[in-house]
Amino acid sequence: MEPRLRMPPGATVHEQPQLVPPITDERGLGGPVAEPNEPVVEPRSVWRRALGALIALAVLIFSYGSKALLILPKLKFATTGLSMLVSIGAYALIFTWRFAIGLVLLLLIHELGHVFQLRREGIKASAPLFIPFLGAAVAMKQLPRDAAAEARVGLAGPVLGTVGCLVPLALYGVSQNPLFLALTFIGLFLNLFNLLPVLPLDGGRAAQALSPVFTYIGLALLLALAYAVPNPIMFLILVFAAMETYRRFKLRKTPEAQRYQEVSARNRALIAAVYIALVVVLVVGMQFTFVPMEIGTEL
Repeated sequence: MEPRLRMPPGATVHEQPQLVPPITDERGLGGPVAEPNEPVVEPRSVWRRALGALIALAVLIFSYGSKALLILPKLKFATTGLSMLVSIGAYALIFTWRFAIGLVLLLLIHELGHVFQLRREGIKASAPLFIPFLGAAVAMKQLPRDAAAEARVGLAGPVLGTVGCLVPLALYGVSQNPLFLALTFIGLFLNLFNLLPVLPLDGGRAAQALSPVFTYIGLALLLALAYAVPNPIMFLILVFAAMETYRRFKLRKTPEAQRYQEVSARNRALIAAVYIALVVVLVVGMQFTFVPMEIGTEL
C-alpha cells in the first residue's frame, strides 16, 4: 500500500500544498487520491461536457433535421433559428447550456437593433445569421443613402444591445445568481468591442460618418491588439477589416463615395455624442459587473 498524504488543514481541492510532489493513484495514473470512505474529487472535464453537447446536438438534428428541411423554404427566419441552435451548441462546449442560451439571446437583441433601424431607413436586409464564436450578422441587400444612415444602423445594435443587458442585470438583482451577472458583463463587453472604430464593426460605421481617418486609426489599433492578444478570431476580424478599409480607400475619390460621405455637422455631432455616451456607459457598466471566468466555469 502506497503512503498517502492528507491535505493540510484549511486547504481546498483547488489549492496545492506547498513543496508536496504530485500524487498518483495505485494504478500509476495522475489524479487526486481519496482517503477510505471519502469521495474522489476529480477536476471537471471540459471534454466530457463537449462530448455531451455534441451528442445532444446530433440527436436534435437526427430527430428534427428532416422535418426542418421540408419547411425551410416556407420559414423566413428558419436560418436564424437554426444558426442560433448551432451557436448555442458551440458555446455550450466551453461554458454551460444556460450561459450559452443567455449569450445567444443577448446577441439576438443586439442584431434586432440593426434590423429595426434598417427598416426605419427603408433598407432591405436579411434575417440575422449567427456564426459561432464570431457573433451574428445582418446582411444589407442595398446600400444606405449616405454615411449618416449607415452610422445610425451601426449604432442601433449597441444601443439596443446595451438596453438588453438590463434584463440579466435585473434578474441578478432578484436572484443573486452569478450567471446573470456574468451574462450582463459579457453582453456589455461584446457591445463595447463592436464599437471599435474598425470596418465592418459597428464602431467603424459610426467612425466612417465622422471621418474615414478614424477607421485607419482603428485598423492600426486592431493590428496592435491582434499582436498583443493573438487568436484566430482576432485574426479573422483583422483580415475582414483590412479588406473593407482598403476597398473604401480605393473608392474614396469617386463621385459616388464623396456624395456618400456628405454628412451634415448636426448629424456628425449626434453620431459622436451617441458613440461617446455608449462607450462611457459600457465601460462603467463593465466595472460594476465584472465576474472572473475561465473556460469550463460552472454558472
